[in-house]
Amino acid sequence: MEETAYWVAWSRVPWVGAVRARRLADAFGSLAAAWEADHFALKGAGMDDRAIGSIVHERRKLDPSRLMEKLAAAGIGVHALPDPGYPSRLREIQNPPMVLYVLGEIRPEDEWAVGMVGTRQVTSYGRAVAAQLSEQLARNHVTVVSGLARGVDACAHKAALDAGGRTIAVLGSGVDQPYPWENRGLAERIAERGAVISEYEPGTKPDARNFPPRNRIITGLSLGLVVVEADRKSGELQSSLLHRA
Repeated sequence: MEETAYWVAWSRVPWVGAVRARRLADAFGSLAAAWEADHFALKGAGMDDRAIGSIVHERRKLDPSRLMEKLAAAGIGVHALPDPGYPSRLREIQNPPMVLYVLGEIRPEDEWAVGMVGTRQVTSYGRAVAAQLSEQLARNHVTVVSGLARGVDACAHKAALDAGGRTIAVLGSGVDQPYPWENRGLAERIAERGAVISEYEPGTKPDARNFPPRNRIITGLSLGLVVVEADRKSGELQSSLLHRA
C-alpha cells in the first residue's frame, strides 16, 4: 500500500507521466525512495529542469499517506500501474494511466470485456442495437465497457445491468463527478454491480479535453470495440482507433 500511495502522489505532479514514473522507480528502486531524492539525484535519473521544478514544488504540498486516507474516507479505491489489481491489458497500451481511481470493483473476470461507444444523438434503431448487443454480451459473462455519456453509452450500461451482467464506466472527470449529471443514478448502479473508473483525481470536473484520452482506457480494457452510429470523422471512432495500439 505504501508504494501505491507514492504512485498516487507522483500522478499529481505535472510533467511526470507513466514513462518518467517507471524511470524514477527503476533509478531509485521505488517511487517512495524517489520522492525523497534531491535535485542532483533527480537530474542523474534523467529528469529535465522543468520536471524537477515541478517535482520540488508539488511534493512540498503533497502527503502520500494523507492522500490515501482521503480516498479511503470517500470510499474510493485506487490501483497503481504496478499493482496486481491493475488491468493487465491496460498496462500494455502506449500511454497507460499511472493510477486508476475506482468506485466499485474491478474483477479478474473483467479481462473478458468489450467496449461500446457511439453517438450521443442516437436513433431508436441505434438504441435498440446497443441494448441488444450489450444484453447478449452480459448474458455471456462479458463485461461491457463504455463512457457513461448520453446516447449509446448509457444504453449499453443500462442493458448490461438489466441483464444481470457487469459493466465498467470510464469517466473524463473524477469518479465523484459523474457526467452528464442526469446519469448520476446510473453511475451509482454501475458502482454497485461493476466499476466506475477514472485516471483523473477525485474532484476533477468534466472537461472536453479529458474525453479523447478517456477513450484510450475504454479500448485498453477491451478485447474488441463496437462503435454504434458514429460518423466516420467522429471523436469516438478516431480516438478509439488511434489509441488502440
